[in-house]
Amino acid sequence: MELHHPIGIFDAGIGSYAIVERVRLRFPSQDIVYFADRASFPYGTKTPKQLLQSVRVATDFLESQGCAAVILASNAPSIVVLDELRALASVPVIGVFPPVREALDKSSTKQVAILGVKSMVNSAAMQAYVDQHKSKPDLVVLSNASSLVDLVENFDFLNHPERTQQTVTAFIDQLLATHPSLDVMTMSSTHLPWLKSFFEIAAPQISFLDPADSILTQLEPYISDGSGITSCLATATAQLSLDAFNQALGSLGTCLTAKLVETPLPRA
Repeated sequence: MELHHPIGIFDAGIGSYAIVERVRLRFPSQDIVYFADRASFPYGTKTPKQLLQSVRVATDFLESQGCAAVILASNAPSIVVLDELRALASVPVIGVFPPVREALDKSSTKQVAILGVKSMVNSAAMQAYVDQHKSKPDLVVLSNASSLVDLVENFDFLNHPERTQQTVTAFIDQLLATHPSLDVMTMSSTHLPWLKSFFEIAAPQISFLDPADSILTQLEPYISDGSGITSCLATATAQLSLDAFNQALGSLGTCLTAKLVETPLPRA
């Protein structure tokens, strides 16, 4: 069945499925193309140039699928290269951003942490973004959580929950040992909300915020009445197979089965 002005949603793996669920719940008649570009995983180790290349190829691919707008469902490229991507794209592109101001407003200590991938937390663009949203003497700790993102993309969080809990607890304990006054943390990779229950067990005194909340409002101008279809497409590698991805979708209780697409080529 042909999709009616679908919304494209993508990142480098299963992390963006959480965004798909949110869009589906809010706009049940909207057609969606969910693209898990696992061949580009991980975004967290890429340079800005590599990030732009990866997300441009994915955006071009979703444009070719007839998408009316695209959600770049990843904090790192949204922070680092979104403006450049928008200048190259011919459809609107909506990014996902760490809710720094919301975290500080919620914090009693005014000391918060942004959990994200390496390429984001180490970037000058991220530091500039933080500086725009904090006031003195607020403390915003930028924490590299790439190791936790791996727990989601390799499906340890589904297949090995005890080991996942140990890893998450060790990560949070180390962060709090350095910054004991932290009381709010943002899960600023779309993979990390899948670990929220593990975070809450590791540190029940901490509030963990999902940065996806602002996307739905931004998406409203591009919503249309379709058949409520979600088409699921994915790239794969020898290490990140399509079969493993589909098994994970099933474990999450979805009815989706991803179809394999060859890694899209960059637009000339």
